[in-house]
Amino acid sequence: MGLPVVHFEIIGQEPERLRGYYGELFGWEFATGDAATEKVSAPGAYGFVGAASAGLNGGVGGGAGYERRVLFYVGVPDVEAALREAERLGGTRLLGPERAPGGDLVVGRFTDPEGNLIGVAGPA
Repeated sequence: MGLPVVHFEIIGQEPERLRGYYGELFGWEFATGDAATEKVSAPGAYGFVGAASAGLNGGVGGGAGYERRVLFYVGVPDVEAALREAERLGGTRLLGPERAPGGDLVVGRFTDPEGNLIGVAGPA
């Protein structure tokens, strides 16, 4: 068995705005504090997302001067509905829904308001 994903990060120039976006889009709740190092996020600007809220531990942070970065897939019950909601909230659809060849998995990708690439995956 391979190693599991245990954490994700979404880092941008306006972390509070990003937390509002993902909170509304996916129903995530954040506990804001400091990241492990200021190289990850500005002090007090890192919002921790616990496994109970997001399915695995992660964080959304950054601040002025922090390079944007992210890549993960979120499991959703309806990929098309999730992509429509992402667009309604200011994101841009880039892919999907696309069905995996020969499988029951559907995927999609969008960028959030700051241009971070996000994936969504769900049943066909």
